[in-house]
Amino acid sequence: MTSAHPHDAQIRALYAAFLDGWNRRSGAAVASGFADDGDMVGYDGTTVNGRLSIASDLRRVFGSHPTATYVGVVRSVRSLADGVAVLHAHSGMIPPGEDDIDPGLHAIHTVVAVVEGGRWKISLFQATPAAWLGRRDAREALTQELRGLLAVR
Repeated sequence: MTSAHPHDAQIRALYAAFLDGWNRRSGAAVASGFADDGDMVGYDGTTVNGRLSIASDLRRVFGSHPTATYVGVVRSVRSLADGVAVLHAHSGMIPPGEDDIDPGLHAIHTVVAVVEGGRWKISLFQATPAAWLGRRDAREALTQELRGLLAVR
């Protein structure tokens, strides 16, 4: 077992701010949490490099079509090196116009956070689809856990 990261709360807040910016459909808000040279790998594999490019790309995405709303639960935050940490989270998506999580859209979120200018920033955000093929019980358990988070919003 590993001990909590000394900056656990700040790194979790960075992830929460990412989700909040996404759910408000604000490319600027999402990108503000990224390092200048940060990278974002989306659910579909799209890769965007650099904070300004991330803001621009998300402004285009949010302006061109409705996007799903995220709900996420952090599983761990651990140190990789001095000033570098990794956060792992499970997330679910609520499709546009719906009020419930689509179990077919679960994802693993990985955030590599770095200290830039004295503040924690996202160096890499990656969303990986989490189908849990052959593990229906695990997918259903996550769906129920994420639905529980919706109840407290």
